[in-house]
Amino acid sequence: MRIIKIGAVWCPGCLVMKKVWNKITNDYPNLDIVNLDYDMNSNEVQKYEAGKVLPIVIFVDEDNHELERLIGEQSEDTLRRMIDKYENN
Repeated sequence: MRIIKIGAVWCPGCLVMKKVWNKITNDYPNLDIVNLDYDMNSNEVQKYEAGKVLPIVIFVDEDNHELERLIGEQSEDTLRRMIDKYENN
C-alpha cells in the first residue's frame, strides 16, 4: 500500500494534520507516503482528480489503483484504522 497525501502550505487543515501524521509515521516507520503539494505538483495532483477541499489522503495498492480516499481533516484513529485495513495491500 502507498499513501498519497495532497496538501498545501496555505491549508489550515493540512497544518493540523501534520501533527497527526508525525505521530502515525513514528508508529509506522515503513509506510510508503508520497506528499504532493496542491500548487507545486499540480500536474501530479490532477492525475488524482483532487478537488478543492484539502487535505486529501488516497490509499493505493501496489498497482496504483485507488483503494479509498479521505477528504478533509481526519482523526488519528480513523487514519490508523485505514492503514491497518490496507497495510498488506
